Amino acid sequence: MLAEEPGGKRIMSDKGMERRICQRFKIPGATISYKREHWLFSRRDFEQEFCPVLDISRGGVRFLTQKPMKYKVRVSLQIAIPGERVPLTLKGHVRWTSYNPGKSYKYQAGVQFNAYGDKKGQNFPSGPPRQRPGNSPPPGRGASGWPGAGPAGSDGSSCPRP
Repeated sequence: MLAEEPGGKRIMSDKGMERRICQRFKIPGATISYKREHWLFSRRDFEQEFCPVLDISRGGVRFLTQKPMKYKVRVSLQIAIPGERVPLTLKGHVRWTSYNPGKSYKYQAGVQFNAYGDKKGQNFPSGPPRQRPGNSPPPGRGASGWPGAGPAGSDGSSCPRP
């Protein structure tokens, strides 16, 4: 469902239908830094840094930001998780932005992660920065390194299909 923000920009309302199929969870203290990807080049510097993560799943992430993000824009994310020395680096695209009135961060944004695989534009299943000795995930974690994550959907998507 789309709504209009002051100034006439169209944004997604928070009263839309639930479409997520991956289990979401919170990681207290996790933050995101992001930059837009362009088909010719990528920005060197992050557009915004240390944006609070609201929730995350194997398929995407919801976080707070000061700037609205355009629908379908490709982004590169670095997700800093407390207790981890190296942030997760993932690629995805913006699925929605919602105005967050009266809050310290003006917007919420949702980014869907690209499929996991070794092709161009995909996210590495184990994530190069988080590669473990022997190339195997720790006990209790699936191929992606996320808790409870099993194999990706048969279509290469990041979430298994029902």
